[in-house]
Parts: sequence; C-alpha cells; structure tokens
Amino acid sequence: MLDQNVMPERATRREWIGLLILSIACLIYSMDLSVLFLAMPAIVADLDPSATQLLWINDIYGFMVAGFLVTMGTLGDRIGRRKVLLIGAFFFAAASVFAAFANTADMLIIARALLGIAGATIAPSTLSLVVNLFRDEAERNRAISIWGTAFALGGLVGPLIGGVLLEYFHWGSVFLINVPIMALLLATAPFLLPEYRDEKASGIDLPSVALSLMTVLPITYGFKKMAADGFMPSQIVPILGGLLVGYFFVRRQKTLVHPLIDLALFKIPAFTASLLVNLSGVFFIFGIFLFQNLFLQLVIGLTPLQAALWSIPSSLVFTVMSFQAYRVTNHLGPVRTVLLGLVVNAAGAASMAVAAYYSSLVGVLFSSMIIGLGFVPVILTTTGLIVGTAPPERAGSASAISETSAEFGGALGVAVLGSLGTLVYRMVMSGADLSGLDSQSAMAITSSLASTVEIAQRLGGPTPTWLIEARAGYALGFAICCALAAVTLLVLAVVAKRVYDSAHIDETALQAH
Repeated sequence: MLDQNVMPERATRREWIGLLILSIACLIYSMDLSVLFLAMPAIVADLDPSATQLLWINDIYGFMVAGFLVTMGTLGDRIGRRKVLLIGAFFFAAASVFAAFANTADMLIIARALLGIAGATIAPSTLSLVVNLFRDEAERNRAISIWGTAFALGGLVGPLIGGVLLEYFHWGSVFLINVPIMALLLATAPFLLPEYRDEKASGIDLPSVALSLMTVLPITYGFKKMAADGFMPSQIVPILGGLLVGYFFVRRQKTLVHPLIDLALFKIPAFTASLLVNLSGVFFIFGIFLFQNLFLQLVIGLTPLQAALWSIPSSLVFTVMSFQAYRVTNHLGPVRTVLLGLVVNAAGAASMAVAAYYSSLVGVLFSSMIIGLGFVPVILTTTGLIVGTAPPERAGSASAISETSAEFGGALGVAVLGSLGTLVYRMVMSGADLSGLDSQSAMAITSSLASTVEIAQRLGGPTPTWLIEARAGYALGFAICCALAAVTLLVLAVVAKRVYDSAHIDETALQAH
C-alpha cells in the first residue's frame, strides 16, 4: 500500500493521448460484436451458408473472446501488456482482411474465430494499461469512464457506420474499417504506452490454458443455446461438462507456483464483492434489455426502425453516463457510488416492472433511462475496484476475470430471465381459447409471442383474442423478471455494504491502494 501522504504522479498530455488510442481500439472491438448483424443479408446472398454455418458466423466471435480473455490477460502480465496488445492488434487487422475477402462460409467462420482470439487481447490489455497510465485515483476513475464510453459508443455507432458502408460498398467493408484503426494503434502505441510485465512470473501453463477453454466455451455455448431456443434438458450437458472441467482447472491452479488465475485474488474482499456486483449488474441488464427490444416490436407493435429510434434517448443516457460516471465516483467515493447505483438500478427495474405490466411505451423507455443512471456508474466503478484492488502485477489477470465474468453474466442473464419469461408466457397461454386453429399453429402460439404475432399477421382480419392474451402474457413475464431484478439488486446492495464494512474497506483505504 502506498504512503497516503505521497501525492500520485499526475498524468500528462502523453497519457491522455495514449488513452485516446486505447479507447479507439476498444470502440472497434465493441463494434465488431454488433456490426455483423446488418451485413448478414448480404453475406447470406453472397456465400449461401447453411443454417449451422450461419449460426457459427454469428456466434464464433463472442465464443472465442470469452474463451481466451483469461489467457490473454495473464499472458499480458507475463510477457508485457503492450506487447500482447500490439500482437493482438496486428492479428486483428490481418483477420479483418481475411474476413473481408472470404469467399466461402467456412472461410468467414475461421476468420471470425481468429478475430475473436485477437479481440480477446484488447479488453484486458487496454484496461490494465489504463491502470499503468493513471496513478492518481480521480484521474484513473475518469480514464476508466472514457474507456467504458468507447465500448458504449461502439455498440451505438457500430450499426450506423455499418449501415452507411453497406449502402455503398461490399459487405467486407464492415471488416476493412478495422485495418486503419489497428494500424494507427501499431504506429503510436510504442511511443505513447508504457510496457508493464511481472518480472518474477514464469511462462504460461499450457494445460491450464486448455482447461480454461474447455471450461468457458461449453458453458457459454450452453447458455447461448438456452437463450436462443428456450430451455431444454440437452442444453444442461455442455454447461455441466464445462463446470466439471472447471473443477479440475481450479485444482490445478492451486498446485502451480505461477497459476493462470491467481485464486488469491478472490481472498481480497473488495475484489470479490465488486466482481459479484459487476456480474449481477450485467446479468440483469442483458436480460431486461432483451425483453425490452422484443416488447417494443411484439407487444407495442413498432417496426425495427421505430424501435431503434425510440431507444435512442436511453442509449444516449448510457453513453453520456459512461463519460461522466467518474464525476459521481470522485464525488461520492467508489463504495458509496456502487451502493447508490444499485439502489437506483433497482428503482429503474421496479419502474420497468410496472410499465411492462401496463404495456406503457413511455414508461418502459423512461425506466430504461433510470436503469442507465444507476447501472453505468456501478459497472465502471466495480471494474475500477476489481483492477485497482488487485496487486499491480496481476492487473491484466484481474481485468480478464472482470471481462469474463461480464461475458458469463450477459449470457446467463439472457438465458435464465428469458427462460423465466417464456415459462410465464406458456402458463398464461395454456388457458387460451385456440379453437378454430390447426394443431401446429396452436402449438406455435403457446410457445412464443413471435410466432403468435406472425400467425396473426398471416391470418389478417381483426385482432384475435388469443393475440391480446399472448401480448399480456409476455408483458407479465417481462414484469415478473423486472420485479425479481429490483428485489435482487436491493439484496445485493445490502450484502455488498456488509462485505465492504466487514473488511474495513473505507474510501481512504481504497484510494491509498
């Protein structure tokens, strides 16, 4: 722990320019998660992928990112965070060119997998380098806010940039835009970014890398399948398989002098509590916003474009709060920011529950803005606590654990809350009067609202009673999930406060660390 009487060194223009370069790299990484969806019709027309190939084109990037985050974060601690970032940037650019000129579906799948592996270097390396660049607590909070803003902006502007490119150019242009950005990073990083490595660490334990991949990938796959297809017993198999391998992974880490994941990090109360809050926040936000997007189109009846336009205000709240969250953290301190943010987030979820139940468009969108006001400071502050409370030589590993938990939280939230909402919907529709419909249509109506809306549009005529009941059932499931989120977030705030208090973690101690 640093002497509290010694003022940390203030950042210069060089550090802020370095942060700008890191943020642009994060923006590109975030864009690649969403920009492909717009290009899919053109890709389907050009490459004619099978249904299975189409699934892997969409999902393989996220799978590879999730699977390699821990390995890349730890590798940065061992051989140098800047070095890993530069290697990743080079291969990200190369894989982008490969993807842009892929002439078969299998080539595009391979290119997307390579993009995911290279992309896994970006989040942990950039976050740990932010910790190296900014020693002052207030400046580091601001820097992490800017870092987080880049991710938010990537999701916001990705579809817009992709839409413009696809209007005038071949679908490969959505990948080629990565190349000049990564070239800029390669040209400037050696002069603007410091190098940091743990001089005492040994090489990477390859069996641990294999075990980590065999843990993360099946679990992620199982939850994504659950989210896409609804709960089925077969989806539990890969999840249980991943957990079993994870047990052996943890056992191996305990026997290594230099493990892939230092389990001692979880003995730091602030680290563990912040990780739990971070994962839970992402869990609920992904689940709630999945419901919201479908609610706007299937219940309210908006077109995809209308739903996107109506969602702009809440997206702007998330983006602006990402940029300004550091002011809240610096004013209140990290612990109070986390606790207050959880309460505001819970209030937004409770408001969303009421709005969903009464199928209020304005209420749902207003509630999403409240959620953004609470969620963004919580996520960015807990991210800062996770990397800030870890030893400096473990910052890369800590940031990778943070990003991996967010990946798990998002996949788990969509799967679990989506399954709960589907269960409520099917219970409501089990008593619906579907006489006059063939058995196949009746089964589809009791399975999902999307199928119900499609059948109603195909039949035409006045709105059938079963469509009204289906929309009410979906709204009820949405409301129940939001109410569950509100209660859980309040309980989480109480638990987090007790953990922070019991460990005697006050604001001064955290800043001194």
